[in-house]
Amino acid sequence: MTLHGKVAVVTGGNSGIGKAVVLALAELGASIVIDYISDEKAEVQLEAQLRGLGDRVIGVKADVSKVDDLRTLVDTAVTTFGRLDIMVNNAGVETRTSVLDTTEEQYAKVMDINLKSAFFGTQLAATKMIAQGDGGRIINMTSVHEDWPMPGNTAYCLSKGGMRMLTRTAGVELAPHNILVVGVGPGAVDTPINKATVADPDALRTLDAAIPMGRLAEPEEIASIVAFLAGDGASYLTATTIIADGGLMQSSPGL
Repeated sequence: MTLHGKVAVVTGGNSGIGKAVVLALAELGASIVIDYISDEKAEVQLEAQLRGLGDRVIGVKADVSKVDDLRTLVDTAVTTFGRLDIMVNNAGVETRTSVLDTTEEQYAKVMDINLKSAFFGTQLAATKMIAQGDGGRIINMTSVHEDWPMPGNTAYCLSKGGMRMLTRTAGVELAPHNILVVGVGPGAVDTPINKATVADPDALRTLDAAIPMGRLAEPEEIASIVAFLAGDGASYLTATTIIADGGLMQSSPGL
């Protein structure tokens, strides 16, 4: 499979799953606009790594909760590389707060970064793809929590549930334009968002025991799914989510 000649935007692309996605797409030959909002040093290092592989890449500091910044990402792809073929709405945050103690500010932050950015990222990318006339791929990084409750993390679950319906509805709406919209729903992944759990041996053992495969996913395992969805092999997938959770959602303590 190759992505030579394809151009991608990856939000939240300089750490965690986003960084792994950038590397996976670059290995297949895509040109990439990497969105980041913090840790500029890590961004510079990632760009240097990619250029060392001979790939075309540009980093853009953008706040994906702002539509104008999302527009800048999409426009940068077109002005720098000539087009946009793949939009990966990956940026995400959580507050680990319940319905009783989530503040208005926490709620707004989670919804704006997770759901609003995916909605308008989809809108802006689709508009460019329609103008180009030859379709495209929009990949939304959701979570098992688009469908599976996580008490104590309510706003996050709500944002991912919204992404689930965004993926399905936009997938139906955009199918006549050959723009395919698919979600990727990871379970537990060894990324900074799970840093506290990974650092706590007891918590990690408890989590591993709840996963039929017995371990967290590596970011690269999620990125490989995104790379597949960006390629020709996924030409008949849209309006659905691929869950990659090591069997977590199907696990049972038995009766």
